[in-house]
Amino acid sequence: MNVPNDWVDVHAHFTPPTTPEERRARWQAMREECFTLPAPYHWSLAETLRAMDRDGIAMQLLSNIPKDHTALAASNDYGASLVREHPSRFGLLAAVPTDDAAAALAEIERARTLLGADGFAVTTVYNGVPLGDPSLDVVWAELDRLGATVFIHPDAYAPGSMGRPSPLIEVAFDTARTITDLVYRAHFRRFPDLTHVVAHCGGALPALSGRLGLLGGEAWVPNPEGLTPEDITEQLGRLHLDTAATATAHTLAAALLMTGPDHIVYGSDSGVPCSTDRTVRANLEALLASSVLDRDQIDAVGRAAFRLFPSARARHDAARPAMTPHDRAGKAASCAR
Repeated sequence: MNVPNDWVDVHAHFTPPTTPEERRARWQAMREECFTLPAPYHWSLAETLRAMDRDGIAMQLLSNIPKDHTALAASNDYGASLVREHPSRFGLLAAVPTDDAAAALAEIERARTLLGADGFAVTTVYNGVPLGDPSLDVVWAELDRLGATVFIHPDAYAPGSMGRPSPLIEVAFDTARTITDLVYRAHFRRFPDLTHVVAHCGGALPALSGRLGLLGGEAWVPNPEGLTPEDITEQLGRLHLDTAATATAHTLAAALLMTGPDHIVYGSDSGVPCSTDRTVRANLEALLASSVLDRDQIDAVGRAAFRLFPSARARHDAARPAMTPHDRAGKAASCAR
């Protein structure tokens, strides 16, 4: 495989330290939801750094969104500690608890002022509350005021469907439903200084975007904001989409028609049990061999997230002259000891 050079990965996960008993309990719960993982999953910092060096990834922007507020805050704390220890290799997308506007605003402020977060991560539906819930308008207004970049991830822990786990197909429709709801609430028009990065190339949304443009403004569709087909198309075009598990031409072709090559960013979806070395590398190979992007566009996709997260870019650039790939490999090896 051709190895990228100095790319940034916008879609990478981590797990705070857990005990073997906790990992086994989570594994059993996943199997009950049709996720037939053969053994408990364990995230490893050393393995992550080794894989990044192997694949030519200079930096990962880390995210993890627990469903419990206390666990979410602890996870953000741990993510920030990883950035402090490896400032040129990691950035933090601080999780926001979007089931409670006051709690969300408090965590945004804490993450921004105390943890030095590079951006924020939210789930499409968090503890039953969708991102388009009107109670969250004050949260979006604050993020808009900050000119923040927000990573939108589907609920990968939702129940399975028809005997298959939600990360296989359901996450794609969860994403499409949520973003469509935000479009009809004129969210992307009302908060123009917010940048949104949507996981998995927008899920099913690019494939449905033409249908939304064709039918979305018809009289039989509830449309309180009075959106025209042009309004719908314009809002969808503002989105940035990552390539996590979606870098084949099948998905990228539709994504490019919806939003354009300068809004595609590299994402691996590493650090979770539904991604393996094989799938991460196969997805990366598909992107590098893309038939719908040229070589310069592919390389621009690999570095695009640096434009969206200037604080992470600054740490990367500050360390770059002093750290060669050989140095990075040595650092990764030292973490394993």
